Amino acid sequence: MRNAKGWIVFLVIGAFLISGCAALLPVGAAVGAGSGTYFFINGEMKTDYYHSFDAAWNACQKTVADMRGLDVLPEKEIGKGKISAMIDDEKVQISVTYKAKNVTTVSVRVGLIGNKLSSQLIHDKIADNLVRR
Repeated sequence: MRNAKGWIVFLVIGAFLISGCAALLPVGAAVGAGSGTYFFINGEMKTDYYHSFDAAWNACQKTVADMRGLDVLPEKEIGKGKISAMIDDEKVQISVTYKAKNVTTVSVRVGLIGNKLSSQLIHDKIADNLVRR
């Protein structure tokens, strides 16, 4: 009886994986950090910064400048913005989104499929620039 239940569970999980149920796929991981919790999901590392949108945007721009970004393309609108750049021969995309008063979500993607270590480094520099402002 146990063997039959095991096979049924195995087949159900297999069916979810084959059907593309993203909720069951282990594609993301949460990483604890000093300024909050970072979520690395689908190649993007996201976190909330408890600063205004403008302060977070300026910190992101300073981070790209400090890292000597090339081909920098900032696109800023009301409540959201995106900075695309080449840093160390890798395409970097930073998205900044207003979430609430003094809460801003920043998402970083490095490369085509995402690089967790490089994204963490950029977030650390953004957090440092927010503290120094």
